[in-house]
Amino acid sequence: MAINCEELLKELNFRPIGEQNGIIRRIKGVLSNSKPNPQKLFVAEGIWLAGMCLRFGTHIESLVVCPEYIRTPEVVALIKELSARTADRFSVSAKTYEKISEKGQPDGVMALAALPQRDISSFVPPQRAVVLVIDGVEIPGNAGTMLRMADGAGADAVFFCNRKVRMTHPKLIKSSQGAVLTVPSFEFSSVAECREWLKAHGFVVYLADTRAPHFHYDEPFGRNTAIVVGSERYGIAREWYDGEYEMIAIPMLGRCDSLNVGVAATVLTYEACIKNKLRH
Repeated sequence: MAINCEELLKELNFRPIGEQNGIIRRIKGVLSNSKPNPQKLFVAEGIWLAGMCLRFGTHIESLVVCPEYIRTPEVVALIKELSARTADRFSVSAKTYEKISEKGQPDGVMALAALPQRDISSFVPPQRAVVLVIDGVEIPGNAGTMLRMADGAGADAVFFCNRKVRMTHPKLIKSSQGAVLTVPSFEFSSVAECREWLKAHGFVVYLADTRAPHFHYDEPFGRNTAIVVGSERYGIAREWYDGEYEMIAIPMLGRCDSLNVGVAATVLTYEACIKNKLRH
């Protein structure tokens, strides 16, 4: 049952708008992933993701709520907190909200937020750091899943080379389960630039390659470690094989010859993190 919060929205200076308002068109553009997005805006819909933005201090550009879908005191409390983070506050009808909502049972709260802006020059890796390098991955869900995994494994950062997906893609945001806000991630303009950074910071580069002479569980790690995984179609870019590297493989004991890139990254990253962080 919806909560009557009309007075609250008036008190918090929410402005009623319709479907043709610019903010609604902007949200549609972000969700469709079809417009330029230099500010790296994404849509945080619902209690959980909007709450993550609040928890991690994510910049909130605009807040949109639908009174008809606000059903719990939890949502009311969240709206009050989010309202303190932005001056752009809007309320819409259920009909308008349904045009932009991607949830089957909406919570009535949606934030247009911006991804954290991180500078590689300020990133200082700890001893025995583990970095996952995602090279050329094309499927947003795979990229998001690997960010989520990196958070779970305790990896220190995720590097993107030859990036083919937008970090703001709704499928990436959803599959990352909030890790896109928590895991330090950096983009490099080229493989050479990434390799140079890794070399300067004493990283051993491991290429996930089925031709490797030994398996992941045989590698002791224990040093600054970079795990490189490649695209779903083409694998790791040729440039990675032009520098210093080691190859590492996961045994395939059935009839298939490879794993999904997200699964392979999970196996290798957890192995490195366990040996670098839990056994020292």
